[in-house]
Amino acid sequence: MKKTLLFGGSGFFGPVILSKNPDIISVGRTKPPIECKNKHIQLDDLNQINILDDLEFDKVIFLIGSSNHHEINLKNNMGIDLNVYPLNTALSYFEKRKIKKFMCFTTILLYDQTKFKLPVGENQEINPFINKYVFSKYLSEQIVKYFSKTVPSIIVRLSNIYGATRLRRPDLIPTIMQDLFEKQKISIWNDQPKRDFIFTEDAADAVLKLIESKFEGIINLGTGKMSSLKEICEIIERLSGKKIISENKVVTGPMEFVTDISKITELTGWIPKHDITSGLKKTYEMMKDYYKE
Repeated sequence: MKKTLLFGGSGFFGPVILSKNPDIISVGRTKPPIECKNKHIQLDDLNQINILDDLEFDKVIFLIGSSNHHEINLKNNMGIDLNVYPLNTALSYFEKRKIKKFMCFTTILLYDQTKFKLPVGENQEINPFINKYVFSKYLSEQIVKYFSKTVPSIIVRLSNIYGATRLRRPDLIPTIMQDLFEKQKISIWNDQPKRDFIFTEDAADAVLKLIESKFEGIINLGTGKMSSLKEICEIIERLSGKKIISENKVVTGPMEFVTDISKITELTGWIPKHDITSGLKKTYEMMKDYYKE
């Protein structure tokens, strides 16, 4: 892994991947958390990416971008600015470097919610025009495809990912966890939807196996199992001793979604190690430690 770079090591998912392998080199404008012992290369702007000219590497895990769909959907150009332009800039450079593998991440929200059949596999229809966030992820995939003949790439369509974080994120589980330690009253909009939630450590294991594989193309990453928000709230309530209220608001999106992970399992032998209970317990204990700090 000494020839693997990871862009975005200070974010939500990047530090987990870095902590799995100290040989991966972090690249970005912010250093990873102190617990990551990886070498870091300061890159304040992707337009300065030529500072990597003398560095020997052949694989890239690219996590630069934004998954804040709430904010992206409210702003005209945020999705394009944060998810599309950086990818084009980076791939234009990696094309010249003739790397062996490039990996980036989009979303399972691309699948057409009115047509998909469970579990949702990679060959099912997509609908990129649902909102600005999904459209920006679709355009990201098109950028990768444009460079695919010169930059062998993997596009990971990521399911609902959760885990401990010090960052403020729009994701449901981290938000609930932070609310536990900061608020007296904890509530969610609706506890009826069922989703495929994957723990960060399992997702990181999958990424490290994939980047070493010969696979190129689009691949799903989830657990292949559904958990209802009601079940998740009940587990967190037992862990914390605090009540989580469902406001029973009308929510958008499918009421049930589960990812077909047969392709990644067949390619790499990867299967998730954590079920929803053990993943939430680990997340809660880590978040509790953060707040003690």
